[in-house]
Amino acid sequence: MTTDIRAPLAAPIADERAVWAALDTVPDPEIPVVSVVDLGIVHGIQLSADRLRVELLPTFIGCPAVEAMRTAVAERLAGARPTVEVEITFAEPWTSDRITVRGRRRLEASGFAPPEPADGGGTTTTRAPTFLPIATVARPDRCPHCASRNTRLESAFGPTLCRSIHHCLDCRQPFEQFKTV
Repeated sequence: MTTDIRAPLAAPIADERAVWAALDTVPDPEIPVVSVVDLGIVHGIQLSADRLRVELLPTFIGCPAVEAMRTAVAERLAGARPTVEVEITFAEPWTSDRITVRGRRRLEASGFAPPEPADGGGTTTTRAPTFLPIATVARPDRCPHCASRNTRLESAFGPTLCRSIHHCLDCRQPFEQFKTV
């Protein structure tokens, strides 16, 4: 993600794929190693000749980064169409299964333990289920620093609602994990 998101698009966007590519350059304001696309918060895109509308799903109700995400997306897409709208929607709940495989890898590389898929398997889905899941603080699969499974939950309450704090008993490093939702 090397694109300067402060720079609006130089020309109108040709198609929906180009909108997704532009959104993939918008980093999450709290964890900039992942994009809003990698986090799975882009719910939908509507593109017409004179209007572009993007709907974002917050990770949790009351997420403190919602307005920062909305602003960053609007700034990045400025100039794509005469009218650019970025709306927050609760049309379906965001779940941690919406985080892409690439997003999980980037989280782990930056020292965050990515959430396990809700089904407990090694695959992720791109669409959220239709029910409202309950956030769980699962034991991390492994420490993102040393890959040890010898970890301990320090606090279910991290710096934001979607994260918890853990400690690796082998390498003695603290780390955050996205809660499985």
